[in-house]
Amino acid sequence: MVGGEAAAAVEELVSGVRQAADFAEQFRSYSESEKQWKARMEFILRHLPDYRDPPDGGGRLDQLLSLSMVWANHLFLGCSYNKDLLDKVMEMADGIEVEDLPQFTTRSELMKKYGTGHPSY
Repeated sequence: MVGGEAAAAVEELVSGVRQAADFAEQFRSYSESEKQWKARMEFILRHLPDYRDPPDGGGRLDQLLSLSMVWANHLFLGCSYNKDLLDKVMEMADGIEVEDLPQFTTRSELMKKYGTGHPSY
């Protein structure tokens, strides 16, 4: 029965996704909104297979969690980081859709627009 096999495959896939989401839930910060967590969880789940800790340790999962926080902090809080790091997390997040992001003005942009306010000597 092909139909029964397809249904079993779909059920197995759904179960795997549910288990991965349950696993990721332990990494949610108490201060994250539902919107922030949904986006960061998608980032984590997308890269989890590549960042699983090897049997001898190695901290790969910690690295992924750190990268996910860098991405979320940049996106939702306007934090700035080293260009290479930002390039890496933005590439990793390519395709993750987040609606209604806050808009931030950097200090550099403000300085360009308004200057220092001090007379030239």
